[in-house]
Amino acid sequence: MSIPTEPIGSIPRPRALQEALVEHAEGRLPHVELAHIQEQATADTLARLEQLGCPVLVDGDQAKPSSITYPLAGLTNLDPNGVIIPYADGHIRQLPRLMAGPFRYQVRADTYLRAARKLTDRPVKQAVVAPSALSLLYPGDPIDGYSREAFLEDLANEAEAEIRGCLDAGAHCVQLDFTEGRLSLKLDPTGGVLDDFIALNNEVLGRFDENERARLGVHTSPGADHDSTHSLDIDYAELLPRLLQLKAGNLYLQHASEPDPERVLKIVADQLRPDIRVFVGVTDPISTTVETPEEVRDRILLAARYIPVDQLGTCDDAGFSPFADDTSTSLDLAFAKIEARVRGTALAAEALGL
Repeated sequence: MSIPTEPIGSIPRPRALQEALVEHAEGRLPHVELAHIQEQATADTLARLEQLGCPVLVDGDQAKPSSITYPLAGLTNLDPNGVIIPYADGHIRQLPRLMAGPFRYQVRADTYLRAARKLTDRPVKQAVVAPSALSLLYPGDPIDGYSREAFLEDLANEAEAEIRGCLDAGAHCVQLDFTEGRLSLKLDPTGGVLDDFIALNNEVLGRFDENERARLGVHTSPGADHDSTHSLDIDYAELLPRLLQLKAGNLYLQHASEPDPERVLKIVADQLRPDIRVFVGVTDPISTTVETPEEVRDRILLAARYIPVDQLGTCDDAGFSPFADDTSTSLDLAFAKIEARVRGTALAAEALGL
């Protein structure tokens, strides 16, 4: 037995792709040429992960505008002035706002997965946006002729269809990105919004059987954009018990950047179900310091004191560039951290006699 290790999703886009995205947005680059550059970036991402010995690959979100908004590309019933997400360094991200129904995904993540699987024969996981994140598109005031209840039903159906499409396309695992979980406690300290998020995500996850849920996971982090977070100041203890109620077989847990990692592990151990694997974050994507394999090993050995080894895995705390325009982290830095995770996980497995 070894310890499973997986990336989260996003990998920094190469400069050629960054420049191509700008030119395409300005109407100076045809879509077909942009798609070719995105395919090249995807192929390079997969090849470099493979070279590092990663047992599970990701496409790095090279063809996504962001890990949140990719299903919306081409929608015409949106207003850009939606929910604002403030980050600790002062910058913001803003979601669009739905103006009319019905709501339908314009792009589903299985299209990215099918493209990636043509480029490698290794297992590939696929990250998808959690329906809870997209529920923020609905405005505070009701939309005429399209109630919030109707929107949430459409959203759940779209999310289910996307996940099933990824499973059918051969995903090693489908990971729901749930970074808004911790953020919700900043927006609503009573926890009501978080409870709504958990209920919506479980509505979707509950539509899958036990075998399917073993291939489903949920990732949580306090955000990682332009080397800043949006909710690291929120007590993890408010999120973790409810997070472990989600009906998924895998949990990808930001952990390396926590100020008191052992406290987090104790909370997880108290709430841990026998049917879930916890992938503990062992590298911090927004730190410019590359962890050594030995540091990674020691973080895993600490986790193994609280989480049974047969329920333990490792991951990065978050994706390295969840938004396509984030240039704060270099490709070389991201891959160096990934290599440290892979090598450190192997060291920990050896130390544990696996």
